[in-house]
Amino acid sequence: MRDGETNGRIPEIDLRRLYAEGPQRAAFLSELREAAHDVGFFYVSGHGVDAQLQQDLLDLSRQFFALPDGDKRAVEMLNSPHFRGYNRVAAELTRGRPDWREQIDFGAERPALARCSSPAWTRLQGPNQWPTALPQLHGIVARWQNAAMSVLIRILQAFALNLGQPADVFEPLYGGDPHYVTKLIRYPGRAQVGDIGQGVGAHKDSELLTLLLQDDHAGLQVETSQGWVNVSPRPGTFVVNIGELLELASDGYLRATLHRVVTPPVGVSRISAAFFLGARLDANVPLLPLPPALKAQARGPQRDPDNPLFREVGWNYLKGRLRSHPDVAARHHADLIEPAQSP
Repeated sequence: MRDGETNGRIPEIDLRRLYAEGPQRAAFLSELREAAHDVGFFYVSGHGVDAQLQQDLLDLSRQFFALPDGDKRAVEMLNSPHFRGYNRVAAELTRGRPDWREQIDFGAERPALARCSSPAWTRLQGPNQWPTALPQLHGIVARWQNAAMSVLIRILQAFALNLGQPADVFEPLYGGDPHYVTKLIRYPGRAQVGDIGQGVGAHKDSELLTLLLQDDHAGLQVETSQGWVNVSPRPGTFVVNIGELLELASDGYLRATLHRVVTPPVGVSRISAAFFLGARLDANVPLLPLPPALKAQARGPQRDPDNPLFREVGWNYLKGRLRSHPDVAARHHADLIEPAQSP
């Protein structure tokens, strides 16, 4: 498939071409803009992330999920008011239905703020839970987060240029103290009965950008104008997709696309590592002044009455976490269980 091809498939973008000169760089930016506007998903090659780091992360993920239940539950998310830690299979919900996956979430390693801090989204800041049975995981995850963030910031800068903005226009959102999450995920195989095949239900990501490392098992699908399309693993690449914050900032010119994961068959376990680059919790998402030609193609952000989008970043994240993890919400945030809305 050619770089940038979008005819019902997921395009592939070689990030090295961002640093080419003249027509080659212009062609790269055009293809990236087309992929983000039309599909909202694309493969990224030429990213420069160490292959051994990727393999170590997948290997340690498998080792973590192979630990005894007691070791995994010692770092269960239910213990964390900051929504960090391990979730058993079917513990997280997407659109009210349980996802057939187990996972562990890590965010930025920061001290918790006082419980009386206001507004309520300040409760999202806090320390991670690291499994004592696998001490090497901490260092590998930290290296992975730095590498993934570097890739996504380069892509954000390219998007800024594509939208007729200065390269650093998004820096007030991600600079200094951004909210981000790494998920290590295992999808256990399962016999599908009826419509029970929800590894992860159809959803959009709420951040700026997501970067996904997959093992060699398929399962990810994205909704396109041609229907659901497989985003199968491709050696040497990551999958990157647009989040709702970029859709808001670009008035819908950049598309945050519905995607899902289908449960693998019996006897197969699928491993993936997702890095979600968000924005500062105290940030407000701007509406960028697009050039007239792009503004004419902006569709406006899609509206979902069951999942309203706020330009106040912290409220967006808190709302999503309360919905996805009702057990954590009930234990630590009973005062917030009523529908979270921006003040």
